[in-house]
Amino acid sequence: MSRSVYILNGPNLNLLGTRQPEVYGRETLADVEHDCRAVAKTLNLEVSFHQSNLEGALIETIHDARKTNAAGVIINAGAYTHTSIGIHDALKILDVPIIEVHISNVHQREEFRHHSFISRVASGVIVGCGTQGYQLALHRLAHLLDQAKK
Repeated sequence: MSRSVYILNGPNLNLLGTRQPEVYGRETLADVEHDCRAVAKTLNLEVSFHQSNLEGALIETIHDARKTNAAGVIINAGAYTHTSIGIHDALKILDVPIIEVHISNVHQREEFRHHSFISRVASGVIVGCGTQGYQLALHRLAHLLDQAKK
């Protein structure tokens, strides 16, 4: 069984560490990737890490996850969380666990951030845990994969 996990990041996440550090922290996306790879190794997971500011590119990457038989997807779709039916539909096609991650607590922010098209297809949602949310998502995904083996 595959232990390959796609970690997808949407618009503006390439600016982590410099964009609103009071909201998103000082860690860069490279820091997040480094931490994810280290945690994934301890969980016997392989990570494919992606970021795009383009909705279509994220959808293509989700299609790629399907073609390569990825075992799971972790996604922080950024603003597309609240707007993209296309990303929702692409994720819905997958038959693997999907964990939605948000660095900030979106429920403490603007009203439009309270709705997620991704939550409807996600196996779990991690919100407001900073960049540690990605590591928590990896642990949860590994647990779900181990449970599926039994």
